[in-house]
Amino acid sequence: MLFDSHAHINNTDMTPGRVEELVSQVENSTLEYVTDIGFDLPSSRKAVENAARYPWCYAAVGVHPHDTDDMDDMTLYMIKSLAAKPKVQAIGEIGLDFHYDNSDRDAQRTWFRRQIRLANELKMPIVIHSREADQETMDILKEEGAFTDERKSWFPQRPDSEGFVGGTPGNVPDARVLIHCFSGSAELASQYVKLGATISIAGPVTYKNNRKTVAAAAAVPIDFLLVETDSPYLTPEPLRGRRNSPVNVEYTARKIAEIKGMDYEEVAARTNSNACRFYGIVRR
Repeated sequence: MLFDSHAHINNTDMTPGRVEELVSQVENSTLEYVTDIGFDLPSSRKAVENAARYPWCYAAVGVHPHDTDDMDDMTLYMIKSLAAKPKVQAIGEIGLDFHYDNSDRDAQRTWFRRQIRLANELKMPIVIHSREADQETMDILKEEGAFTDERKSWFPQRPDSEGFVGGTPGNVPDARVLIHCFSGSAELASQYVKLGATISIAGPVTYKNNRKTVAAAAAVPIDFLLVETDSPYLTPEPLRGRRNSPVNVEYTARKIAEIKGMDYEEVAARTNSNACRFYGIVRR
């Protein structure tokens, strides 16, 4: 019933024992799908392997801004090659991170732009990481054609979208750009929705006094929302302090249901459907 739209089964500390435990958790839960998201070349390869191994797993490939200092043309070529593998559904996670600045900002900008261009060349969805770089992230996405009418024409339009502003019901554009682990304002979320983006909400929405993310989740129509764990990070309440797992996406979905005054089952079903549409997955 649930779809964890962003997890890291490919994380560098995932020992065989931890992977076995995670797989058991997923396969004994109501979780239907997980997208394993690449953050550098080795993790992107691992995501592709995991997608081939597990029926419920799909992959995204790309280089996170933390790792762009080490990126070069060959890395980009290899990401492009991996993108052609079965069950690879998106380029990501890519973007800007000006909080940690683990890579030079100019390197982040350069490789963010080049990976957007790759996604456009391949006509694939894009998964975005943005931290303390809200305006520049949006500016670069616009400048590199992530929200053009041409890009939107490559993907099926959304069905009728409740609460959508700026489009005709039944004819809602979809740029297939996902802002993962959204932590910005309600106003920023609304701007992205109007551009044709999708917003993904993670465990921090459950944290006490996190009014900003709650307001953003409330502002975004359900048809533009996904839920995620970003596991093994960002464990939701009441499990905070423990290692996160894809099965904990249930806590985020239940919080979204509370925020929107909806049944949990409806939120689970609709965010699952939204994620399948975003990633181009035909449900089995």
